[in-house]
Amino acid sequence: MSKEALGHEYLSFLLGGEEYAIDILRVQEIRGYEAVTSIAHAPAFIKGVINLRGAIVPIIDLRIKFGIGLAEYTAFTVVIVLNVGERIVGIVVDAVSDVLTVHDEAIRPPPELTSTVDLRYITGLAMLDERMLILVDIEGLMLSSEMALVDESIS
Repeated sequence: MSKEALGHEYLSFLLGGEEYAIDILRVQEIRGYEAVTSIAHAPAFIKGVINLRGAIVPIIDLRIKFGIGLAEYTAFTVVIVLNVGERIVGIVVDAVSDVLTVHDEAIRPPPELTSTVDLRYITGLAMLDERMLILVDIEGLMLSSEMALVDESIS
């Protein structure tokens, strides 16, 4: 059976009551949320940086980036450490749910909405039983110029 027939694995997580999912191959590790070192003049969604075994890792709060409710940090708040491009980046989410296999036939395109709704990094909506997952192109988002994480002259 081909890999496409088996589906793709995603890590699902919660943000403001909605369930999102990203390609599991981008995930390096999942850590509890810990204090970060703030960076002056950084956009609000960049919470700061942490030292991860000698690597300085920027931490992005997706709730702030996506404009989803208040960013409250609880015992369930986690940081998903990602490998995107040649960078290591952490994203803050409300909680991690599951690792799921999503088959291509379960994925629907995102709805066409007004131009004020940014769907550039939403690759689709996956229907799994009674659950709807919002599939995020996490690499595209993290490497975009609006995130200010990579020097465009390098890429």
